[in-house]
Amino acid sequence: MPQHLYIRFVRLPLLLRILLITAILICLFGVFIHLLEPENFPTVFDGIWWAVITASTVGYGDYIPLSLSGRLTAVLLLLVGAGFLSTYFATLSSIAVTKQDEYQKGEAHYKGEGHLIIIGWNERSKEIIRSFSETKQPIILIDESLKSNPLPFHHLHFIKGKALRDEVLIRANIGQSQKVIITADQNLDELQADMNTVLTLLAIKGLNPDILCIVEILTEEQLNNAKRAGADEVIKTNKLTSAIILDSIHSTGMVNPLSDLLSQLKSGIQLRYLQTTGDTIGKSIRQVSLYFLGKEAILLGIKKGEEIHVHPHPDMTVEKEDHLLVISNKP
Repeated sequence: MPQHLYIRFVRLPLLLRILLITAILICLFGVFIHLLEPENFPTVFDGIWWAVITASTVGYGDYIPLSLSGRLTAVLLLLVGAGFLSTYFATLSSIAVTKQDEYQKGEAHYKGEGHLIIIGWNERSKEIIRSFSETKQPIILIDESLKSNPLPFHHLHFIKGKALRDEVLIRANIGQSQKVIITADQNLDELQADMNTVLTLLAIKGLNPDILCIVEILTEEQLNNAKRAGADEVIKTNKLTSAIILDSIHSTGMVNPLSDLLSQLKSGIQLRYLQTTGDTIGKSIRQVSLYFLGKEAILLGIKKGEEIHVHPHPDMTVEKEDHLLVISNKP
């Protein structure tokens, strides 16, 4: 039985073991001084109070031993009890510093839930984090190249490591996360960056199949692989950039209006496809436009199969399989 208790004791955290030893010593000295000098320490609690004050070297002087044996007990308490108490506070400080160091270097586990995970540190992820800074949304940044948390004063928890490794994703508490954004690694060539993105996506979906994943793909060849791996939304960065550059060649001055529109999308405006409903099926574009204006939204276009019509003809009819491109305030 004593061996069993000893094994359980040594398995306790170091800080708790030191605290228990210190508490037991203080109680023993408190009881002992009460037995030695009952006239100066009328109760056991008075003895324990004196032991706490003596061991902590505060020394109020409200209770003092007068006999030689009592003073020798006080000296022994200072040598033994004060040492354990000092060790306790030194260990507590050391643990606090270690935890802070782990947090700063990206080694600490995240234990919250409902957080957003961003993979890769670059200008795009920096802008995303900046956009979320006012919402107090908890954000986890996973990156291998950073040495420490790049934005320690934001609601950002940094995890250092490769995001395609299970132990790194577990440190980010992937099972309790809501969304993941995987940005392309700019330090690799485009094909390798996309392959790394797909492997990371597979690792994430393996640990949490229900999580919403938004991925950035640079090459057309890996687009289908990203969808097969379970990407909920794929952002084709190079295709979007090429389209903007091409349009700016044919239509000078288009970039500034587009940039203004994108900035509004970050600040509360939503651009999305809507399924047709009974209020829109069989109606003309003119009628559907008026319907959305009544809901404080604007109809920009319609998608029929793979064909997209922006600013369609007012007499075009909306059918059941169509999708409506609408801009509105976020719900």
